[in-house]
Amino acid sequence: MAHIEYFFSTVSPYTYLAGLRMEEVAARHDATITYRPMDLTGGIFPRTGGVAVKERHPARLDYRLQELRRQSAKYGLPLDLDPPYRAINPAPSSYAFIAAIRAGGGNLGQLVHEFTAAVWRDKRDIAEDDVIADCFAAAGFDRGLAGMGMLAGAEDYVRNTEDAIAKGVFGAPFYIVDGSEKFWGQDRIEDLDLFLAGKL
Repeated sequence: MAHIEYFFSTVSPYTYLAGLRMEEVAARHDATITYRPMDLTGGIFPRTGGVAVKERHPARLDYRLQELRRQSAKYGLPLDLDPPYRAINPAPSSYAFIAAIRAGGGNLGQLVHEFTAAVWRDKRDIAEDDVIADCFAAAGFDRGLAGMGMLAGAEDYVRNTEDAIAKGVFGAPFYIVDGSEKFWGQDRIEDLDLFLAGKL
C-alpha cells in the first residue's frame, strides 16, 4: 500500500485549487495520507530559493494571476484573485489543523479545503477563532477545537517545516510517495495518479 506525505499551506491558492482530487486519487489506489501543514512563506521559501509573492517580478505576478484564473475555471472552483486576507498569518489555522489531526473525528482533506476556500473563495480571516470553528464544523470536527492545542500545534508546525526542507519540499501543495517520489503542485495530481497506477 502506497503512502502519501502531503505538505501544504492553509493560505496557498494552489492548495485550494487542488480541491479533493488528491484524496480521490489516494482512495482509488488504497493509498494512505499524512497531512503536514508547513510554513511556506516564512520557512520554506527563504531556505529553498523561493521568493515571497510580494517580492516577485511584475511579469511573474501577471502570469500568476492568469494561471490562477484559468485553473479556477478549469476545476470549477471560484477564486477571488485579490482576497483581503491572502497574506494572513497561517500559523493559527495550521495549529488548529494539527489539533484536528490529534482529535480525529472529521475529514482532514475537507478541512484543508475549508481553510483555503475560506481565504480564496469566501474572503474570510482564518486567523480568527470563529472562522476556524466554522471550518472545523464544515469538515465534521468539533467546533470547540478552535484555540486548543496551540503549543503542541506550534511544535509540530516547526517540525513539519523542518522535515519538509529536509525532504526537498519547496512549494505547496507538495506530495511525496513512499518517502521518495515527489510531485509539486495541484497540476501534478494526474501524474501522481499515473504513478500510483504503475504507469510512470
